Amino acid sequence: MYKLKASYIQKLAKISTLAKTKGAQNLQNQEGESQETSAPFFIRKLRKAAVGTGCDIRLRVSVSGHPKPSMTWYHNDELISPSEAQDSGGLWIRDSHTNDAGMYTCVASNDLGEASCSAVLAVMDLGEGKHFLFLSNKYSIKIFF
Repeated sequence: MYKLKASYIQKLAKISTLAKTKGAQNLQNQEGESQETSAPFFIRKLRKAAVGTGCDIRLRVSVSGHPKPSMTWYHNDELISPSEAQDSGGLWIRDSHTNDAGMYTCVASNDLGEASCSAVLAVMDLGEGKHFLFLSNKYSIKIFF
């Protein structure tokens, strides 16, 4: 009976150790201190949003991982060229236009892997007369004010 319990406890300890170390590695920094590394993961994912034409909006994310993940942004599956509008906390869209509407995707990557999240941005045309809410470049919904 005792051998069975000891064997069972050893297997549980082994499973527990595997669960803790999967996707993580230990490296040493320049001072010789151990640092745990991990693939990127989103603490805060993109959320759907709406903005009026001419307004600014920030699509916010929060990512963790070590080494620090690099961020790549896409609008309707097309790469957004890096600019000062991008930072580790999100993407600024300044003076928005109806063609800014659509699906935005943020991809965080480092040597251990990558993670991504997506959300839709709707842009409301605030011109005179009839107003339109643009959900993407293909679809629009008429909203009368």
